[in-house]
Amino acid sequence: MHTAAMTEAAQTFDRLRSLLFAPAVRPDMIPKLPGSGADAVVIDCEDATPPGAKAEGRQHARELAPKIAGQGALVFVRVNAVATAWFEDDVREGLSDALAGIVVPKLDQLDQVETVARALSEAGRPGLPVLAGIETALGVAEARGLLAHPRVAAAYFGAEDFIADMGGVRTEGNQEVLYARSQVVLAGRLAGVPTLDQVVTDFRNDEAFEREVREARALGYRGKLCIHPRQVALANAGFVPSAEEVEHARRLLDAFTRASEAGVAAIEFDGQMVDEPLAARARQTLAAADAEEENG
Repeated sequence: MHTAAMTEAAQTFDRLRSLLFAPAVRPDMIPKLPGSGADAVVIDCEDATPPGAKAEGRQHARELAPKIAGQGALVFVRVNAVATAWFEDDVREGLSDALAGIVVPKLDQLDQVETVARALSEAGRPGLPVLAGIETALGVAEARGLLAHPRVAAAYFGAEDFIADMGGVRTEGNQEVLYARSQVVLAGRLAGVPTLDQVVTDFRNDEAFEREVREARALGYRGKLCIHPRQVALANAGFVPSAEEVEHARRLLDAFTRASEAGVAAIEFDGQMVDEPLAARARQTLAAADAEEENG
């Protein structure tokens, strides 16, 4: 079971519609992150930081995170995977008190989560929430156990690394990652932690990004990883109910409530048979819209 602190973190992370990454080796770019409008930002010491610049990246992450957090940004640092030679130094030297959490990529075994917890404790950060990257074949297979671990407060699915691990081929239709995508979001639902969807590497392709947002939301994802500021607004808009969805939900619930009060359990509405599961979905839509309005 999650501790109270971890439960609070999961609630905070529940509104991560957009998680924007920037390389830890770009001190010119990192200060601009709070102006992107992203729900949270990540200083990336992993993929976006080359092997010869890891120490430099850690220093930038440690020094710049407090500055951008001071501007109101929710800030994470992505460290290198547990199995790499850089992980321990990343935790020991790359973190600061300003962080909302640590992003740990390529988690695929429970003992790796224990290693993360131990390293954070030794670094004096025992309560720092973990956002787990599930992006290997084994990670997808073990996702339920990994995301249920009490130190994990949120997770993301990484399609590019997953397909590389599988020896597969990425396609525009995403059929090759549908099973894995579904497994990760299902694991998150069962564990009670929010999940974020894969990146769109063609950051100039707004149409592809919007399509993937629709796919991800339909699967149950709460947000999406962003690798360019232009993707942030698309993610923020795509993971909340549209005005049309809200209006449809209100009309459906009004009709369904009147029918229920008359003793009717199923009705025809806009050419569709509606019973309690569809009414429940309409309630979820309205609740999400209300929560978005409260958050401004």
